[in-house]
This record gives sequence, structure tokens and C-alpha cells, in this order.
Amino acid sequence: MNFQNPEIFWLLLLVPLLVAYHIWIGRRRATLTVSTLGRQSAPRTLRYWLRPLPVILRLAAIMMFVVALARPVKMHAERDVTVEGVDIVLAMDISGSMLAQDFKPDRLEASKRIASEFVADREGDRLSVVAFAGEAFTQAPLTPDRAAVQTALARLRSGIIDDGTAIGNGLATAINRMRESGAKSKVVVLMTDGVNNSGQISPRMAAEIARDLGIKVYTIGVGRRGKAPTPAMDPFGNVFMAMMDVEIDEDLLREISKITGGKYFRAENVEALTRIYEEIDQMEKSKIEVTDYVSYEELFFRWVLWGVLLLMAELFISRVVLNRLT
Repeated sequence: MNFQNPEIFWLLLLVPLLVAYHIWIGRRRATLTVSTLGRQSAPRTLRYWLRPLPVILRLAAIMMFVVALARPVKMHAERDVTVEGVDIVLAMDISGSMLAQDFKPDRLEASKRIASEFVADREGDRLSVVAFAGEAFTQAPLTPDRAAVQTALARLRSGIIDDGTAIGNGLATAINRMRESGAKSKVVVLMTDGVNNSGQISPRMAAEIARDLGIKVYTIGVGRRGKAPTPAMDPFGNVFMAMMDVEIDEDLLREISKITGGKYFRAENVEALTRIYEEIDQMEKSKIEVTDYVSYEELFFRWVLWGVLLLMAELFISRVVLNRLT
């Protein structure tokens, strides 16, 4: 309950003054002493105990009227929230080169962690995970369940499919996830550290299909420039770290983004990759419309009613029970 005119409560300061006035009047009333044969006192009847009740009822009625003047209301608030989310597919390269350790602990683990943080902030969106190497597959379908998408990211591993870098297949699989999407904004975030060297679908053809379907593609090239320590295997099957050239087809990734109206990014370290995801997060915000409805229920009448009932009770006790004329 709220009060529209709370300043009216200052009138309640009159109540102590009225109490003091009635006490003062009561003491000034003349008393009649009747001598008796003994020092016996008259018995105190019900009327004696009811004498202060009219004053109490009158003061209580005044308090009820003050509360009514303060205009008590009960607020009923409603909120309509309309969320226009974005459909986002994360297309992740899981080829063997993603195990290079120019990112800590390696490119793949760092990319999974930062992508998971990106997913955590996308409330109201549907997200999907596609993985590709020599071929591509869907790790998680489009879903608003962010926890499920994060779990799917955590389970990505290199080596579970044929090695290679099929960028066209990865993009085509991501597009397929959104073919039936009704979202107004559809986005693919494609991340790779290599050059397209396998797959049946041309990356440029996949980009043109994405453009025709209204899908925007952000591409990210992952890896520092020059050489990076990468796991390799000697003729005897032993794994060792070798300094391998970092080869990313940046021209192709730029072209894919340009065709679809997206943007290309180069991430040479973990901090840069984090900033890239933050930038994409800002560029592809969900639209949330909030409409508030507030209605007021006036409650003053019940306080007026209580005040009137208290005055009627005072009148009844004064005139009928106590037989007062004034």
C-alpha cells in the first residue's frame, strides 16, 4: 500500500495534543464529595470503566480520517517483455593445428573458453555449435539453452574426425542450422587457423548462399604471425613440439565476411580473441522491448468507513450506555 498525499500524516501530531486536552479537562471537572458513616468507597461499575472509551473512539476516528486524507492506494504493476533474439551459430575449427600452443593452453581450449563466455551473455538468443576439420558436423542444434551450448563447446576435441580444414563445409553446415530460422537476425561466427584444403563445398559458394538467406558471417583468424609451437609426430610415433608456420587465408576470410555483410578479425593472442567476441556481442545485440502497466486501487473509502463506525460507536456509548447529554 502506498500513500499519494503522505504529507497529510503531519496532522497526526494533533492527536497527542487532543489527548493532553482531554486529560486537562477531566481534572478540571468539579467533583462532589458525600460524607458517609464510614470510609467505604462506592463500588466501581461498568460505567466507570467505560468513561474514557468515547474519547479513545473519537481519537481513533480522527486517525482513520487522516489516513483516508493521505489517499492510500494499492498498486498493481504488470510488465510485458518482448524479446527479439538473434540466432547464432558458432562454427569452430577443430583441426590438428588448433592444438598449437601460441595460445594457452592451446588455440582450441582458449577458443572454447572464450566462446563459452560469449554464450553466457547471450540471454534471449538461440545458439548452435558446428565443428569442422576435414569434414563438418553439428555439435549442438539451435537452442536457447545456454548451458547445453556451453556443454557442447566443452566436449569439442581435435582428432574426432578426419584432419584438414574444410571451411566451405563448416560454413555450409552452419547455414543449414538456420535454413528454417524465423529470426530477423541470423549470424555465423566462423573461427579457423588455416587454409581451406578439403571439403566438397567452396567457401565462396557457401558465403553467397548465406548472403541470399540473410545470414551475416563474422570470420576470425586465430594464431600469431610467423611460427607457433605445434604438436607433431616423428616416424616412431612419438609426439614432440615443432615450430610450424602459421598460415591463415585472410583474403578468403575477408571475402566471406564482405559477401555476407559481416566483418573479419585477426586474433593473435587470447586477449585479442576476447576483445573480438566482445565486439561481436555489442554489434549483434538482441532487441528487448519492455512495457510497464501500473494501475491504482483507491483504498480511502475503507478508512472513512472505519472512522464513521468509530464515531457511531462513540455516540452510542456516550448517549445510551453512559447517559451523557454532551
